[in-house]
Amino acid sequence: MRLPLEPANGDDIYMFFSQIIGQESAKDFLKGVISRKRIPHGYLFTGIPGIGKTSTARALTVALNCHDPLELDGCGRCPVCHQISGGNFPDFLSVRPDGQNIRIEQVRELNRKLSFPPVSGRYRVTVIHQAATMTGEAANAFLKTLEEPPPQNILILTTTEPYDLLPTIVSRCQRVAFRPLAVEQMADWLVTERDQERRMANILARASEGSLGVALKMLESDYLKKRGEWLSTLTDLFTCSKADALDMAVTATEGKNRWGLRSSETNETGLMDMLDTWETWFRDLLLIRVGGSQRLIINRDSVDQLKSLAAGFETDNLIKALFALDRALKDLRRMRSPALVMENAVLNLKRFAAAGSIPMGEQ
Repeated sequence: MRLPLEPANGDDIYMFFSQIIGQESAKDFLKGVISRKRIPHGYLFTGIPGIGKTSTARALTVALNCHDPLELDGCGRCPVCHQISGGNFPDFLSVRPDGQNIRIEQVRELNRKLSFPPVSGRYRVTVIHQAATMTGEAANAFLKTLEEPPPQNILILTTTEPYDLLPTIVSRCQRVAFRPLAVEQMADWLVTERDQERRMANILARASEGSLGVALKMLESDYLKKRGEWLSTLTDLFTCSKADALDMAVTATEGKNRWGLRSSETNETGLMDMLDTWETWFRDLLLIRVGGSQRLIINRDSVDQLKSLAAGFETDNLIKALFALDRALKDLRRMRSPALVMENAVLNLKRFAAAGSIPMGEQ
């Protein structure tokens, strides 16, 4: 009987390969590496946040260090499994950004720890979370570690896209790709494991875009309530005056954090969640406008409203609206002024809607 492991956060759900949802290709590859007993020292786990990269790194640590592994997986009974389930296994290390970046001081401290043999006597696994946030100095220092790591050390870097890292770092790692989870798979899990009503589970699965970690954060936050408010604000934007639109932009930034559930360790919604939600709305409008399959619509609970609104937009303007929202999200990540970003975004969205047949009120 295996030990249950309570989730520490959305990305650290389980510690066994058999418990990780989806990602069969990644799990099969790593199990093959273990069975051949030829363990590369560097891995690059790529994919969006919240789809199991950290959980898989934990499962690899268990499989490599378990005293009595079962079918290349942890037994759940030995001291190693107990320690990892309790979050106190000394040979599973994490390096996370200090603020916005991983700094050279953190890499130096990691190198100091790696200079000692693993406590377990087998393998030490270190996960560099959001590796693309390493400063130039940190990346160059880490490259030296990656080129000649101490024995019995495995380094796992996680990132969304490999091109965000130095090519010399990428070339020294075995890449393992993680894919967004299927909507049906996620919805089924939320129904059975989190006792969610099917309609709500489908909303969360689609809105999180294949990230179970993000879906769990949405569930634990006020996202579902806020989602309704954000979509109501967006539809009001289509018919309000320009002055009201600017007031709307200012109000949206008052007392709000800029980050969202996809970009923070907390479960607090932020501006980026609102913009992400608006982006799904325009994506759905574009999908309907070009005659795409309704099966791909994210906001399935608002199909009738979306169909009514889609008729008032030109296809080109829907595409421009999506680009405007993508630009706003990038500007927020680059620490641009939230007020200026929102003012520019709402005026652009209003302009694109006005170019269609939707009545825009007084200008």
